[in-house]
Amino acid sequence: MDDGTVNDRTLDGNAIGGMLMEIFGTEMTTAVGTCAHCGAVAQVAEFAVYRPDLGIVVRCHSCGSMLMVFVKIRGVTCVDLMGLSSLN
Repeated sequence: MDDGTVNDRTLDGNAIGGMLMEIFGTEMTTAVGTCAHCGAVAQVAEFAVYRPDLGIVVRCHSCGSMLMVFVKIRGVTCVDLMGLSSLN
């Protein structure tokens, strides 16, 4: 889905809670993130999650911008958080 809209195949941030725990070593679904594009503030559990074949895309529920991307390459999870201006 390229336009960033939320649909019935969208999951919430709780769907990636286990993966985030493995990567960051702590509970992250209650962490608060700020969208670098629109400034919306929400808990990770409220983000829109898409699980396409090639990786996981996490989008802002307000504007649809990409916040996080997770891709597994040769057994290593690569993380891109460039869509977040903060994550606390």
